[in-house]
Amino acid sequence: FIGLLADKISLRYFVIFTPAITGTLMSSLGLAPSYLALIFILIATGISVASFHAPAPAMVAEISGSRIGTGMGIFMAGGELGRTIGPLVLAYGIEWFGLAGIWRLAVIGWIVSAVLFFRLRKIPASTKPKGFLPWAKAKRIFPVLAILVIGRTFMRGAISTFLPTYLVDIFGTSEKYAAFSFSILQAAGVIGVLLVGHFSDRIGRKSLLFFLLTASPIILFLLTISPEQFVIPLLVLLGFSALSVMPILLAIVQEQFSDNRALANGSFLALNFVSSAVGIWLLGGIAQLLGLKTSFIIAAIAALITLPAILYLPSKD
Repeated sequence: FIGLLADKISLRYFVIFTPAITGTLMSSLGLAPSYLALIFILIATGISVASFHAPAPAMVAEISGSRIGTGMGIFMAGGELGRTIGPLVLAYGIEWFGLAGIWRLAVIGWIVSAVLFFRLRKIPASTKPKGFLPWAKAKRIFPVLAILVIGRTFMRGAISTFLPTYLVDIFGTSEKYAAFSFSILQAAGVIGVLLVGHFSDRIGRKSLLFFLLTASPIILFLLTISPEQFVIPLLVLLGFSALSVMPILLAIVQEQFSDNRALANGSFLALNFVSSAVGIWLLGGIAQLLGLKTSFIIAAIAALITLPAILYLPSKD
């Protein structure tokens, strides 16, 4: 719905103002007087986050011209960098101000919105869509994307949600070492999305996607059978390969639905969010029943099984 609205009204206003709104809502969590109020704040935050992520890639694609992969890589690098730095900023904020005092961090979101306003206010306000998604193309492409997203969900869930716990429980590392290792993984992901987005414009999206979705499950499997001294090198490779898939998928969506970019991207992200929620829940259940190591192996196998779907992706228009 947000993607459709952004296509018909304006891309830039969604992108400009939602960082301030999201920052204000998230930093007010410590002020919630009740559990019910906390739920409402989180729901409002989710709507604000979706209001940014549905139209933002469409705007990036509009201004990237023929280098959509490069544009998506830069966009995703910012996201990965935020996921790396954000928890540190929040941790220090709680330490300095207390949970009820982190409302002061809202200023970061407002500064970002101010910068975006001055940088993006002259961007054309609309992508001028020609209606809804073309159904014939959507029913051909989105099932393929769904299969790939499901495989990626298990991989992403394993390394983004359960990796610190895995390192502590399986290797017996300290929590600080696990946190440091996770930061290494994320940093490698930042570099990965930058390079992969750029090279997908040059050597083709399908071939690069096939390589990444083949390499990352193999590296994850190697992590489950390797001694501790190989953890950091494997995490660097895993972060580079597993976390750099999204720019390619976003670029494919933007290329194939150039007349309805925000709507197509919103539909794709809705698919991704739902798959992530269900996939992480399933992976957690598997870990509870069979152990973390087995769940990681199953995640790697699930990702490999989805590889043939790449053959059914359309070539660049």
